Amino acid sequence: MIKADYDRALFYTHRSEWDNLLILMVRTKDNFLSKKIEHFLHAYNFEHDYSVIEEKLYTLLRYLDHAAERSSQEICLYG
Repeated sequence: MIKADYDRALFYTHRSEWDNLLILMVRTKDNFLSKKIEHFLHAYNFEHDYSVIEEKLYTLLRYLDHAAERSSQEICLYG
């Protein structure tokens, strides 16, 4: 179930567990999630402008919120 990937990504982001977030990026089947994580981690490691890092983080968090909500709706419909 992909919803677990969203929960893990949120947990790893909250705890600043970048190694685990990188592993999740590689293993997830959700290509959008993988790209959002990739963009955030790249900005975090190589960007000097904090506003860019912040923007990538918020983009990742918004996607996680959206995807988790959609996933929950699908579980209610088909569960």
